[in-house]
Amino acid sequence: MGREQQIINERLRKLKELRENGIDPYPCKFDKKQTCGECLKLKINSSVQTAGRLMAKRIMGKLIFSEIKDQFGKIQLVLQEEKTPAKTIEFFKKYLDVGDFVGINGKIIKTKTGEISILVEKVIILTKSVLPLPEKWYGIKDEEEKLRKRYLDILMNPEVQDLFLKKEKFWESIRNFLKEKGFTEVETPVLETSAGGASATPFKTHQNALDLDVYLRISMGELWQKKLMVAGFEKTFEIGRQFRNEGMDTEHLQDYTQMEFYWAYANNEDGMKLVQEMYRKIAKEVLGTMKFKTRGYEVDLSKKWEIYDYESIIKKYTKIDIYSALKKDIEKRLEELKLEFDPNVDKWRLVDVLWKYCREKLSGPGFLVGQPVEVSPLAKRDLKDNKKVQQFQIIIAGSEMGNGYSELNDPIDQEERFKEQGKQKDSGDEEAMDHDKEFVEALKYGMPPTCGFGVSERFFSFLMNKTMRGCQIFPLMRPNEEIQGKEKKKGAS
Repeated sequence: MGREQQIINERLRKLKELRENGIDPYPCKFDKKQTCGECLKLKINSSVQTAGRLMAKRIMGKLIFSEIKDQFGKIQLVLQEEKTPAKTIEFFKKYLDVGDFVGINGKIIKTKTGEISILVEKVIILTKSVLPLPEKWYGIKDEEEKLRKRYLDILMNPEVQDLFLKKEKFWESIRNFLKEKGFTEVETPVLETSAGGASATPFKTHQNALDLDVYLRISMGELWQKKLMVAGFEKTFEIGRQFRNEGMDTEHLQDYTQMEFYWAYANNEDGMKLVQEMYRKIAKEVLGTMKFKTRGYEVDLSKKWEIYDYESIIKKYTKIDIYSALKKDIEKRLEELKLEFDPNVDKWRLVDVLWKYCREKLSGPGFLVGQPVEVSPLAKRDLKDNKKVQQFQIIIAGSEMGNGYSELNDPIDQEERFKEQGKQKDSGDEEAMDHDKEFVEALKYGMPPTCGFGVSERFFSFLMNKTMRGCQIFPLMRPNEEIQGKEKKKGAS
């Protein structure tokens, strides 16, 4: 029998004995009056009633030193003969283990070493842990194991907990910023009969009640929020989950959180000014500074933002003129650059592969402008150059950190672009948009000039200099093969 199994058996024995003695090892409530963090700030001799998880237990003759931890901090416990009731000391020694949740009554003291502690008067078992906490979690190098058991990663590593507190602050700062600017938060459908609002491969499922094939949304309600502009709303935004059935890498996931706003009577230039202000505020609130290092780049959001022209940047780094080049010319250049591409898609999809290669050479912060109509079917055409659209993308550390444009509100132009997208889908382009006739119908009633913009949690991952997956509190994982095997074996027997 291994050491871990011996520990488990001993804890199961204690669990049984507690119940036999009429003690509930899993009570339903405890009146916690102070957090561990609050206890540390109280005056000496203050009475406290707190709770948390035991993280250490050291018996040293007439003294027992322990430590409890909650979300807000940790504090040392001291049990001392003649000052702590004998029954409390006996119970603590006999039944409590590192990992258990306990309720504590006592007084604040300062030890001889100057450490603020709780002199324990009474202890109550709140949850008896069966499995022992890992002794060397910090040394685990298997990232899959850390992500699979994220609850232990958070428990054993304060930096991981802090990461997700910062993530809350990230979305809170965006929400507060937009509300201060007069935007209304809305909720739009997650299930859609047509996957619209972006170029991406959707997840498909079936809705039984209406007997409909539906898709999980690939945008944050883009077409729905534009219908709200038709309805008379002037400033809306939504923060929520969206889903794309595509590859995973450091910057991409299948389900993640995104924010999109729509602003009536504004254009792409208005959007650029607003977004620049918003990003600076986000960084300041989350990091405390507008300067940070990420992915090998040094970024300063406080400096003047660059303007990058799509056509010029591609020509500079690849020698390709995107308007005069033929598809075969672009394919040849992609092969020379050893870039992967799908030969079944149209020329403009290949141009976008070129752009992504060039993007890695730009540190930002800056705005990408001058995108071709063919790569942005929902944006309004540029008044100065009909081949291009009024779009802007945020470029930071060689990646896209947000996308916005003057929304196309000409229903005739929109319908023609949808038809073109339909041809691309028929020819095998899974990311091409569906022809959303209901949205076109809404546009025919009239939508005011509108600027739309979206940013995902990719921006947060760059602020933290971590992968997108590493910033998910519980990322999607393959089932644990060992557990699955045991379950199958159990079922077979």
